[in-house]
Amino acid sequence: MEKYKKYMQKAAVTAALLLPALLVVLPVVLLLSGSLMDTWELEGYLSSVFTESGGYISWKLIPDYPSFANYGKLLFETPQFFVLFWNSVKLVVCILAGQLLVAVPAAWGFAVYQMRGSRMLFALYVVLMLLPFQVTMLSNYLVLNRLSLLNTHRAIILPAVFSTFPVFLSYGGFRSIPPQLLEAARIDGAGELTTFVKLGLPLGKSGLLSAMVLGFLEYWNQMEQPMAFLEDKALWPLSLYLPEITWGQAGFSFCASVITLIPAVFVFILGQDYLEQGIIYSGLKE
Repeated sequence: MEKYKKYMQKAAVTAALLLPALLVVLPVVLLLSGSLMDTWELEGYLSSVFTESGGYISWKLIPDYPSFANYGKLLFETPQFFVLFWNSVKLVVCILAGQLLVAVPAAWGFAVYQMRGSRMLFALYVVLMLLPFQVTMLSNYLVLNRLSLLNTHRAIILPAVFSTFPVFLSYGGFRSIPPQLLEAARIDGAGELTTFVKLGLPLGKSGLLSAMVLGFLEYWNQMEQPMAFLEDKALWPLSLYLPEITWGQAGFSFCASVITLIPAVFVFILGQDYLEQGIIYSGLKE
């Protein structure tokens, strides 16, 4: 009886976890199936909504006549897609590289060197992290305008480089390093830079990599900053390409969404373990 009860509890927990997982995966499955449908099949499924004729949308997970025409059109007949794709790559790479140079030393300083007012300053960092873009948009716009950086990629890169979020996550990784280990390194004659490079970076890499993974997912999909600071559409990232597609190109839109999703999924799979560790660090209290 006890064994049966445990089996039922396990089945109930599994069912409770599978339901939200299904709700998350289902839109992706619909996206994949829609990208393989031709224009006529999609029109039959979506016309009830876009033509305001009433009724409900019907859908098939497996298309009646799968077609890769939309992928061919996107990859071989749409050069502007690749322009925006490489814009996104440039922005993300520059932002993450800048954060490594700025946020990592700042997090190391907060975590290792305790001085008067350091905890208050770090608390201020956390408060700034909680401010949404809408709150700081006007001030950022005025500063970037004064520096003549509007309508350039630097208007997106520079504010993101000085984001407080990677400092917060990297701080958790560095705080997990035992202070006795750092003190032993100093006693053995290691300088501060050597201690940082030889001990801090290897032992705190979970926090660093989780910050990089979350940063990639955020900046690959950012929309508000480019819309506010970039006027030239040739400078837009890929995340602003999709809203420009009309419903008549629904299959093309599905296909573009799938290709846009691939880098984010790839990075998430590679950094999943570090991402989980970084979430643990962010929840620890001193």
